[in-house]
Amino acid sequence: MLYEVWLETVRQNRGEVALRDLATGRTWTFERLAEAAAAAARCPDPISHPQGQDAGFVLDVLRGWRDRAVVCPLEPGQAAPAVPCPPSSCAHLKLTSATTGAARCVRMTAEQLAADARNIVRTMGLRPESPNIGVISLAHSYGFSSLITPLLLHGIPLILAPSPLPESLRLAGRNLAELTLPAVPALWRAWHEAGAIPEATKLAISAGALLPTTLEQAIFNSRGLKIHNFYGASECGGIAYDRGSVPRTEGAYAGSALDQVELSTASDGTLVVQGANVADGYWPEQDPALDQGRFQTPDLAELRADGVWLRGRVSDVINIAGRKVHPDTVERWLLLHPAVRDCLAFGVKDEDRGRGDALVMVVATDPPTPARELRAYLLEHLPAWQIPRHWWPVQSMEANLRGKVSRAEWRRRFRERSDRSSAA
Repeated sequence: MLYEVWLETVRQNRGEVALRDLATGRTWTFERLAEAAAAAARCPDPISHPQGQDAGFVLDVLRGWRDRAVVCPLEPGQAAPAVPCPPSSCAHLKLTSATTGAARCVRMTAEQLAADARNIVRTMGLRPESPNIGVISLAHSYGFSSLITPLLLHGIPLILAPSPLPESLRLAGRNLAELTLPAVPALWRAWHEAGAIPEATKLAISAGALLPTTLEQAIFNSRGLKIHNFYGASECGGIAYDRGSVPRTEGAYAGSALDQVELSTASDGTLVVQGANVADGYWPEQDPALDQGRFQTPDLAELRADGVWLRGRVSDVINIAGRKVHPDTVERWLLLHPAVRDCLAFGVKDEDRGRGDALVMVVATDPPTPARELRAYLLEHLPAWQIPRHWWPVQSMEANLRGKVSRAEWRRRFRERSDRSSAA
């Protein structure tokens, strides 16, 4: 089904530019890309693993579709998951980002993958006249659904930049009348500070993590460019999108439901997604959280008339002396401090006081700011029991190109750091 839709895309856009790979300087029209895919050797295995950040990735996807192989994209250097071949209804396997646990395989039919692309293109208003600039991972759900399927199923041209560095982005945006730029918060910050956001950027999208409102406002003030927050999950693709024309005033606002996506909340307050874009399930294990066209996310949410407000994750709730706090609550307030660039809160066992958890705040500031000043700032907005007990200053939060910062990883580092201090 997917390859047939691709061939129809080719028929409608035959002589138009489909793909530019700036690392090699090569350009493909839709017709040339179709010819290259048709001439490729057959897939040797029932599961194909496109890998990399170049035109070869696109051709491997098309080869997999042509040969009816299951397409399972991988990051550069990532090992293929050791899983049995899924049922014949499966066309695509996604790997979750593993920020809250081990990576899992998500199995999708061709129709579900196509539905997600259709929802994204319609909701965001993607157009062939505004090519996508590809700097985010093509293998991740965000990049695949925002760059690969819009190209192959809807004729949205793709320009692959050699890297996400500011100079590379300037090169990618050169000589374009307009462009669409999907990225993550860490990249938007770096590009803004370097003055590298192309003038031709007409549609700016940020996903992977909620974009700090201070950064969103700063870019809007300096460029008049609205960054649209995009919220999704590997299990279903796009969930919500901020359609507004001015910056958000609250960081918890994720946007309103994408077209053809239905949202509700479960009894425990977690967000539930339903629609034709929701995956069949995990593979090979099953989980009732993802089944029958319904995905119960781990995200706590509040639904209002204007959209989705995220309130943290169930697994991230911190128990302090019998009272519960969501780390997102503390992070959002601290990010409003003018010196705070990034921060991350998590709980660790409070061995000294025996009162449940102690709150740890990892924080990157510019200029360097004493913890006592940050603590005093939070006390103006939060009760004393929600103020972090441990403060860990760092230079950066090291978000990856998916925009993910793992609480579990930083918690592990904190414990190792504490162990070393105790030993010393």
